[in-house]
Amino acid sequence: MPTVGVGRDRLFAALGETYTQEEFEDLCFRFGIELDDVTTEKAIIRKEKHIEEEAKDDEETIYKIDIPANRYDLLCLEGIAQALRIFNKKQEIPTYSLSHIPKDKMLKMTVRSDQTSQIRPYVVCAVLRGVTFDEARYNSFIDLQDKLHQNICRRRSLVAIGTHDLDTLQGPFTYEALSPKDINFVPLKQTKSFRGDELIEFYKSDLKLKKYLHIIENSPVFPVLYDSKRTVLSLPPIINGAHSAISLQTKNVFIECTATDLTKAKIVLNTMVTTFSEYCEKKFEIEPVEVTYDNGQSYIYPDLAVYDMDVPLSYITDLMGVSLEVEEVTSLLNRMQLRAERSTSSEGQCLVKVHVPPSRSDVLHPCDVMEDVAIAYGYNNIPTRMPASIKPLPLNELSDLLRLEIAMNVYTEVLTWILCSHKENFALLNREDDNSGVIIGNPRGADFEAVRTRLMPGILKTVGSNNKHPKPIKIFEVGDVNLLDETKDVGASNRRHLAALHCGATSGFELIHGLVDRIMEVMGVPFKPEGDIIGYHIKRSEEPEFLPGRQASIICKGKHVGNFGIVHPEVLINFDITDPCSFVEIDIEALL
Repeated sequence: MPTVGVGRDRLFAALGETYTQEEFEDLCFRFGIELDDVTTEKAIIRKEKHIEEEAKDDEETIYKIDIPANRYDLLCLEGIAQALRIFNKKQEIPTYSLSHIPKDKMLKMTVRSDQTSQIRPYVVCAVLRGVTFDEARYNSFIDLQDKLHQNICRRRSLVAIGTHDLDTLQGPFTYEALSPKDINFVPLKQTKSFRGDELIEFYKSDLKLKKYLHIIENSPVFPVLYDSKRTVLSLPPIINGAHSAISLQTKNVFIECTATDLTKAKIVLNTMVTTFSEYCEKKFEIEPVEVTYDNGQSYIYPDLAVYDMDVPLSYITDLMGVSLEVEEVTSLLNRMQLRAERSTSSEGQCLVKVHVPPSRSDVLHPCDVMEDVAIAYGYNNIPTRMPASIKPLPLNELSDLLRLEIAMNVYTEVLTWILCSHKENFALLNREDDNSGVIIGNPRGADFEAVRTRLMPGILKTVGSNNKHPKPIKIFEVGDVNLLDETKDVGASNRRHLAALHCGATSGFELIHGLVDRIMEVMGVPFKPEGDIIGYHIKRSEEPEFLPGRQASIICKGKHVGNFGIVHPEVLINFDITDPCSFVEIDIEALL
C-alpha cells in the first residue's frame, strides 16, 4: 500500500476540525485508510542519516497514512482532505467541468505519430488556469507527481508527467521523436545546454534520474515536446526543460503526460487536474487541449465524462449480508464521492444508478460499489455469521491429511519460495531446460527469475543452508508448482506436489521407498504388479537428478505420478550438501 506523508496541522485545517490521534485513527479506519505512523520531517531525515539526536518541540508533526493501492485520488493531502470532508458530510461532491472554449481557440498538441510510435506513442494534455500556489500547495503538487510516477506510472515506464508554466511558452505544441543528437536544450535546474545523448551520460551519476535512463537510452530516437518557437518543454520520461519550470508565482499550468499506455495516461491526467483544480480561479474547471495525430485523428483531453453503472440493490445487500433500503445505499455512496440514485430495470428489478466521477478510476465493477457501501456502513457494524459452507476443497483436505501422516513419520515440514532461479530449476538438477517453466519478466533478482516446476530445488537449498544441523535431516513440503499449459486461459496451471528428503550418512533407497509405501497405504492404493490399473507399482527410471540404478518412477492406476531415489552426487555438490540424500516427489493431484 502506498504511504502518503501529510502535515497534521495543515490536514486538520483542510478538514476544518481538530482531532486527537485516537480520533483521527478511528476516522481513518472508518474511511478505509490507516494512520501508519506519526513522526516529523526532521525525524525522518535523522532516521535516514542514522543521526542520534533528541526531537525538538517545534518540529512539525507528520502523519503517514496508508491508502489502497488503486486510490490514486488519495495520493496527496488535497485528495485525502476532500475525501474525508465528503465522508463527514462537510462538503458536497464536486462537479468537474471543461472550460467552454471554441475549438479554433483551444490549445493544440500535434503528434508526429510516425516518429513517436517507435518509442512513446501517446500524449494527453490539459491546462489549469488561475492557479494559486503557496509553498505547501506547490510541494504537494510535486509530491503527487512523484507518487503517481512510482505507482500507476510504473516508475515512468508507462506514463511520464510534465508540468510547465504556460505563460513562458507559446502554443501550438508538437510531440516528436528525434535522434538524440538533434535535441538540444537546458534541462531543469541546470544552466548549460545539453544534446540528448550528452544528457543521458550526464544523468548516469544522478541518484534520482539514473534509474529512468534505461527506458529510452538504447532507442534510436528520443521523445521530445516543443512549443511553436521550438522551445523544449521536456524530454520524457527523464527531465523537463528549465525554460518552462513552474514556481510559486506560476498562475497557468500546462500538464502533459506522454505514455505507452493510453488508458493509464488518461487516469494520471484526470488525477492531476481533478485534485488541484480546487486551487484554480474557477474552481473545478479545467481547460481542455486538442491532441491531433498526423493521420488526422483528433481528441480533446482531459476526458471528464462521468461513467454510469447500474448495480442491483440485491447484489449489494446479499454480498454485505445486511438488509438496506435503496435510499440508505445512495446516502452511503454519496459519502464515498459517488453520486447515486434509485433506478429500475426493464424487469422491475430495483437498481442503484451510480455516477462514477473522473477522479474515481478505481470503480470498475459492481463489487467496487458494494465495497464502498460496506466501508461507509462500517465493517464493524456488519453482523458476523457462519459461512454457508466451510468444507475444505478435496485437494486441501488431502494435503492436510498427508502433512499429518508424514509428520508422524518424524519428518519436519518446511515452506520454501515458489520463485527460484532458472539455474536452480534446471542446471543445478542436471536437467536441460524443457521450456515447461514460467519465466518472470523484469525479476527483482536472479534468485526470483522463474516459478518452480518442482519442489526439489527448495528442499535441497534448505538442507544446504543447514549443513551443520545434526544428522539425519528429515524434511518435507506440500506445495504448488507451476507449469506452462496452453489449455488454460492464463497459459499456465498449478499442480500440488509432495516432496520429502532424508539426509544422513545412512540415507539409502530403502528409507525413502518405505515412505512411498506408507503414503500409498494411507491413500488406500495397494501395491500391484505392473499392468494392473487398480493399484500402484514402481519401475526403473533414468532421471538426471538421481543416481543411476538407485531410482524409480511411481506408476499409480496407469499414470506416472512421481519419482524417488538417491540424489545424484553432482546435484548434492551444486547445493553444497556433504551427506547422501534420498528424495521423493509426488504429484498428489494425480492421486485424487
